[in-house]
Amino acid sequence: MEISRESIFVSMVRSFCKAFFSVIAIFLALFIVGVVYGLFSSPFEPEEKTDVVILPDLNDELEVRSFSSPVVLRINIDGIIGDPAKLCSSSIENILIDSNRGFLKGRVKAILLHFNTPGGTVTDGDNIYRMLMSYKERFKIPVYGYVDGLCASGGMYVSCAADKMYASPPSIIGSIGVIMGPFFNVVDGLNKIGVSSQTITQGLDKDMMSPFRPWKPDEDAALKATMKFFYDRFVDLVVGSHPRMNKDLLITQYGANVFDGVEAEAKGYIDVADSNYKTALADLMKAANIDSAHHYQIVELAPKFDFLSAMSHAAVNLLSGKIEHSFNFGEKRPPAIRDQFAYLYEPGVYPSK
Repeated sequence: MEISRESIFVSMVRSFCKAFFSVIAIFLALFIVGVVYGLFSSPFEPEEKTDVVILPDLNDELEVRSFSSPVVLRINIDGIIGDPAKLCSSSIENILIDSNRGFLKGRVKAILLHFNTPGGTVTDGDNIYRMLMSYKERFKIPVYGYVDGLCASGGMYVSCAADKMYASPPSIIGSIGVIMGPFFNVVDGLNKIGVSSQTITQGLDKDMMSPFRPWKPDEDAALKATMKFFYDRFVDLVVGSHPRMNKDLLITQYGANVFDGVEAEAKGYIDVADSNYKTALADLMKAANIDSAHHYQIVELAPKFDFLSAMSHAAVNLLSGKIEHSFNFGEKRPPAIRDQFAYLYEPGVYPSK
């Protein structure tokens, strides 16, 4: 009996062909799906990027009401602000745009912001705040906020768009401040093992805060000036939207500390402590003149799953044949928001000087 042995070369060729034709099949499937989708979609009406989720009303009912009934839109400010996979400017923008389209058009009479966030990037926090303010002013509707866990730093920034803020008993609130970094300098360690580096730059201080050379005196001056601008804006916004907040005490005593709900109410960060979700919702409905005895709807707009994007990403990874490994050294932030100015509460993350 003969035993057929296949050469390594033939085996490699066969494996390559299988992988190649698998990728071709995936791209062909994506092309067909795209063509079919294009045939049945309107070229004049942009696709909605969110799906409507019906939430329980005050009586815990999930029944779909008539398309003429008023709607309370719940927007979750949950997680790190600026995380493109969960909560960022574009995701909130999609929610606000879709809330005035289709069968929701003209029906949203109030917005409830549901907070559980440590904050995030300066840019995303400011963008979300301004979008909410614009929406509120355009449609003349009340916006309330409810904290269920954490509303710190950038969360407080976004909450300035709310007309009234509520919090659950164990919630933590505050942290008015700006942070960037940490920055590390490894030049002494590299010198000990005989390693040196050189960075080619053009422009004064283009390699600012480089970890591979000694830092110059006041090298961080430009960063500090920018941070002061962001901090002053943050403080003015909080004080301007919280009438009971004392600006001098905020700067000199409260600082970037956090407080329990009762203490936060006493200091002027929120309006109602020791509250609950239904109380905040009921009060919001009264402010919006929505009668709880008649039909109304509580809805949430969840991002749609982008099948084509997910398939394309999988196909590219398969074609490249790359496997990525990453190590987490205590870094909690998503990669997309690292090395940015942040309104972010991260206790215990940063080393002391």
